[in-house]
Amino acid sequence: MRFLPTEEQSDFARTLHGLLAASDVPAAVRAWGGGDHTPGRAVWARLADTGLFALAADEAHGGLGLMPLELAGGFVELGRAGVPGPVAETAAAAVLLTRLADEALAKRFLPGLVAGETSATLTLPGGSPYALDADAATHLFTVSEAGELRLAPGAGPLRTSLDPARRLALPDPGGELLASGPAVTAAARDAADWARLLTAAQCLGTGEALLARTVQYAKQRTQFGTAIGGFQAVKHRLADTLIGLEFARPLLWAAALSLAPGEVAAAKLTAGEAAYAAAMTALQLHGAVGYTEELDLSLWLRKARPLRDAWGSPSQCRAAVLQERLR
Repeated sequence: MRFLPTEEQSDFARTLHGLLAASDVPAAVRAWGGGDHTPGRAVWARLADTGLFALAADEAHGGLGLMPLELAGGFVELGRAGVPGPVAETAAAAVLLTRLADEALAKRFLPGLVAGETSATLTLPGGSPYALDADAATHLFTVSEAGELRLAPGAGPLRTSLDPARRLALPDPGGELLASGPAVTAAARDAADWARLLTAAQCLGTGEALLARTVQYAKQRTQFGTAIGGFQAVKHRLADTLIGLEFARPLLWAAALSLAPGEVAAAKLTAGEAAYAAAMTALQLHGAVGYTEELDLSLWLRKARPLRDAWGSPSQCRAAVLQERLR
């Protein structure tokens, strides 16, 4: 089995990498955390122009078909750059509407999501009751345990998380009933798996960004007249961090290929823990400067734990993996 991306997939990832490198994403993240969504939406529009969100919708409504492997590769780059906003939730909402196969709903919502003209956040059964960035998203979808898909009329007060750029709110009850029944429940399960997969991809990219910045810093910071990167203990810590991230990578690709819930949970667990370990390594090796908000490193440090816990905490993912193995 081949676990290396094709040339076309690699080209797409490089395109996103170059676009994001030229977009001053750190400034957009800081503005987003302060309630100004304009710079973040500008980045969002440029991402949509590459066809990123089209990978989560069918061709009949402007998409390219459901392509989880390509989308996961793209979301690694989003995590590496620290892109703010409900990107995984928007893609999951597009998958939900595609899987639901309701022509009226698809025509109403999918073209805007694919083109980047609108965004979405959502809550699904078994997940967190809080919606991410409900104040910034165009649409707030909720799916109840009873299988009711609604367009929430709004959301409650915003609550900050460990990451100022990830703000949470409880959806207001009620709202327009869009669909109900077993088809909604099945589509919601698929959407939750996609949200978990894409969050795992963001975790991997976040961990890689943290490691790259830490390696660079270890080459520059000196103690006793030599760069700390030359110390054996530092080398071991960085090597352990790299191994954790590299171990997560094939699990992510395997999950994107199969979309089996157990494999998606395993990828999320491994990538999330690797990203969190990378954050702890970065904080330790940077020392006191790692705690300063002025340093861009703080933008990724603050994302590692919330992303690790979003769409499946480590304990929830372990339970999902075990449940799959016991079937």
